[in-house]
Amino acid sequence: MANIKHKISVLTVTYGNRWNFLSQVIERVLGFEQVSNVVIVNNASDYNVTEKVSALGDNRLNVLDFAENLGSAGGYKAALAYAHEHTDADFYFLLDDDNVPDGNFAEVLLQAFAELKYKNAITALYSLRPDRKAHIKIAQGEDPKRYYLVPNNFLGFNVFRIPYNQLQKWRDKQNVSNKAYQKYAALPYVPYGGLFLPKNVIDIIGYPDERFYLYVDDSEFSYRITAAGGVIWLVPACQVTDVDKSQGVGYKPKGVFSSVLLDQWSFRTYYHVRNRIFFYNRVATQSKFIFNLNKFLLMNWLKFISIINGQKAVYKKLATAVDDGLHERLGKADSAKF
Repeated sequence: MANIKHKISVLTVTYGNRWNFLSQVIERVLGFEQVSNVVIVNNASDYNVTEKVSALGDNRLNVLDFAENLGSAGGYKAALAYAHEHTDADFYFLLDDDNVPDGNFAEVLLQAFAELKYKNAITALYSLRPDRKAHIKIAQGEDPKRYYLVPNNFLGFNVFRIPYNQLQKWRDKQNVSNKAYQKYAALPYVPYGGLFLPKNVIDIIGYPDERFYLYVDDSEFSYRITAAGGVIWLVPACQVTDVDKSQGVGYKPKGVFSSVLLDQWSFRTYYHVRNRIFFYNRVATQSKFIFNLNKFLLMNWLKFISIINGQKAVYKKLATAVDDGLHERLGKADSAKF
């Protein structure tokens, strides 16, 4: 390997039978001399990940095998801990096992960090993911507060924001032209996939919270950066493409009397609801009265929908997820709750 100024450790977590996606990520990142190692956490996959990775014959690849699925929180914690304790990398680049970065990601991110590192006590970067509509809007100059940390919201709902939201939707329809991206834009928190961290950030904010198990753990983890006075900069010049679709992509409501929470209920929905309630209640609730009003209105609407659609059993599970989040009952949950 050439003598390079900065070393990047790429960290990813895989599970199930996803070699078709993971192999594309590995192939892309190994093409960069700045990538000194790749840490792959095998969350109890259905095939022999180590065997597949070993066959590639690249000593930069490291597989951490786990017999039990640790979830995204436990998986990324293991990857970060290994990189932090066993590598000499200067930066950690987190990717989901289906996130394929641009062909020039290393140069773009390192250059962006060189330009931005003096602006704040803590600097982290995030690659643009084209399937994230909110990130596209923010890259084009939209205020992040439209999408993030909406005060007193309950699962994204705030009755007092309805006029504002409708106005914004109308404005979006009028403005159909494609705006140019800003060079950089600040975000309050981000997913794991696409997050670029200098090594010292881990010493400041620690590791992901395993109690989340799945979902929102990335929001809570990265929010610690901004809570500590740092900035996460969105870098539109570096993009990450999801070669697999996220949950809920392509969902089409059956009508006004339908909800994705009820129609696509699963263990994923449980963790998403529970953890989102827990996280947002800590960082975005300014008025308990308004929060509880929003909760009352949305939960009763969902209850009504569940009755007319024969989904009362699903609604009860949703209510349990909400209650668990409010009372901080985290960790890997009993499957009966799904």
